[in-house]
Amino acid sequence: MPAGSTCVQGGATRYDRGMAPRFHTDDKFHKRSGSDAELIRNLDRLDGRSYGSYKSVIGDWDYGDFSLSIDRIQSDPYAPPSPIRATAKPDRMGLPPEALANGQARLATADFLARAFEAAIRNRIRGGGIRIAHPGQEILQRSSAKVMPDHVEIRFQVQMPARGRTIMGREAARIFDVDIPNIVMDTFDFVSDDDITVAKTSALKTHIATYEDHCALIDSLAENNWVSFIADGSLLARKSGVSQVPMDADTAVTFESPQTLRQTVNLPHAGEVSGMAIAPGVTVIVGGGYHGKSTLLSAIQRGVYAHVPSDGRELVATLPDAMKVRAADGRAVTGVDVSPFISHLPAGADTTNFSTLNASGSTSQAAAIMEAVELGSPLLLIDEDTSATNLLIRDERMRALVATEKEPITPLVDRIGALAQQDVSTIMVMGGSGDYLDVADCVLMLDTYRCVDVTARAKDVAEHMPRPRNDKQEFAMPAPRIPHRLRPTSDRPKTKSAGLDEVTIDRQTITLTDVEQIVDPGQTEAIAWALRGVLGNYAAGKMALVELLARLERQFASEGLDALTKFGARSYPAFLARPRRVDIGAAINRFRGLSIVATDSSEEDCPPLLFEVNRGYPPQENGGGNGRFPHSA
Repeated sequence: MPAGSTCVQGGATRYDRGMAPRFHTDDKFHKRSGSDAELIRNLDRLDGRSYGSYKSVIGDWDYGDFSLSIDRIQSDPYAPPSPIRATAKPDRMGLPPEALANGQARLATADFLARAFEAAIRNRIRGGGIRIAHPGQEILQRSSAKVMPDHVEIRFQVQMPARGRTIMGREAARIFDVDIPNIVMDTFDFVSDDDITVAKTSALKTHIATYEDHCALIDSLAENNWVSFIADGSLLARKSGVSQVPMDADTAVTFESPQTLRQTVNLPHAGEVSGMAIAPGVTVIVGGGYHGKSTLLSAIQRGVYAHVPSDGRELVATLPDAMKVRAADGRAVTGVDVSPFISHLPAGADTTNFSTLNASGSTSQAAAIMEAVELGSPLLLIDEDTSATNLLIRDERMRALVATEKEPITPLVDRIGALAQQDVSTIMVMGGSGDYLDVADCVLMLDTYRCVDVTARAKDVAEHMPRPRNDKQEFAMPAPRIPHRLRPTSDRPKTKSAGLDEVTIDRQTITLTDVEQIVDPGQTEAIAWALRGVLGNYAAGKMALVELLARLERQFASEGLDALTKFGARSYPAFLARPRRVDIGAAINRFRGLSIVATDSSEEDCPPLLFEVNRGYPPQENGGGNGRFPHSA
């Protein structure tokens, strides 16, 4: 069937919004395998054949308005679905100039198109025969959609239909003749002047503006020496504890900044925006239970990402490398200097180079703090609800009962001031102890979800109810650790992920439940391949972990998430999302197979990368950035 024509099969119609072909150019894609009509005929002829015959349609197919690439066919009906790519030219799609203006705009556009494709699937078909990676509330660099100056690409999967192991060719022909063209055109068409397309174009421009404003707000943090900014009118509360969907605006209390902390920024699209600016140092969030303390901290920790329009947190921004640190009983710790917090252990273990396969709550949190500092995080986020109490505080009664020389733990309250002097700030929720009032530079109280600056009152309370201070004046910054190369444990290395919080490398499972700023399963999968690459390809006993991660960031900046195919990920991956480098580092630090080079050890220089290929990505064209600020182009 010629591209752009109308076909009725089984009650479905290609391009059934009642209009002519939407793209009005004579430009044709280069045909390598044939036309869409040939593909449909081939699928129809396969009816009743064995499933392996589907492989005969692998190739590139010209639909006129776009091209369809079938890169691989699943081995059997029960295997993961077949990967497909739809590609079009931006001018043919009618993308507005704003969509291609810069790296930030292209990243936002790609995120929008992935969401539009998923919406088109829901509107067009029932069942799970066609699927794309599900995006959450965050605007992220994703492998499912890519926007470049000269082409746009969407990656998705199709379950090739079968009855048992027999091909249902006529059904497959219908999918590729009706369902897929309609879904792709619903996503790619910005030419038509119908109400749906006009609304989609407007939504795209809003999406881009929202992302660019967040990027500008991130930049303003560095310019103004702030660690976080929460705009007035932000809706921080979520619908439930297991959902990131915003609470109904009719019942939620929107954020209003305390007058003493109110600052104003000028953003490229939102214009002048006022809100609460949090300065470096120690910020303590207090208040009664269920009054919104953790809600505010959660918004701050997710402010490292941009959010979609109408999320409520679009104008909440936090330093991109901020780390939420918490206790994680049972995690592995490898060669970490935890001596600022833990020393003179009864068994005489060296806490300047501490390792364990089963850390306690206090040890795990101390390690998390030191690992975050080593990775260069400028801001630690802490909630007492998920912390080890004995690492946070040690009151005077307990100090009197247990002599200092008998207690190996130095609580954070004694170290937090010195840590701030090393340019590592802290924002923490503390509702059960007033010990941090002495060391806090700013104290915020949440009262029925309203934020009040009570710093002066807190200082007055501390003055009238003094406690003995045990502040340590120095904080020993951790030395960079140098990983050994990961040696394969079998001829078939295993790399996989599950959900948000599980990565498997060979026979080792890494639990990432305590790495709370991983927000998309695609990030977890990307972390799995990144860990394989950093430890299996980059590491050679010469470069520090932070340097290895910087090298990976440069790869992302030039090649996008397709860089992970060098480490074994399938070509044209469709379900990856860009993780932060500090989260990749956190996963590596929790890997039980991690081995750290001794100070007098050496290895061969780092050899060339395995599977090194050039996939044609010009530097900075994927919306990636400079490592610290991933949005920068």
